[in-house]
Amino acid sequence: MKNLYVGNLPHSTTEAELRTVFQAHGDVEKVSIVTDRETGRARGFAFVEMTNASEADKAVAALNGTELGGRTLTINEAKPKSERPRSGGQRFGGGGGGRGRDDYRGQARQPREPRW
Repeated sequence: MKNLYVGNLPHSTTEAELRTVFQAHGDVEKVSIVTDRETGRARGFAFVEMTNASEADKAVAALNGTELGGRTLTINEAKPKSERPRSGGQRFGGGGGGRGRDDYRGQARQPREPRW
């Protein structure tokens, strides 16, 4: 069994259409079009699980770079989450910031200038 990533999909593509495209190259176990949690709209990529690894490899070779609905598809073997490169750490805004309280310990306080 091999899981394939299908990228740059037209947002109008259905699971049935995708299944038909891949079945020409072998048995398709499952098709999952990824959707936005909030809107429910397709995000433009999907995963296709094929039962036979050699058929999956043939499908990648045959379909990668082909057009569907006016868009050039990107197809390759899907990487499990543990193998994907990390995106640099923080997932939310805000930078991570400067110095913490402990960074100032042990330093002499600077005398303050009068404000007037």
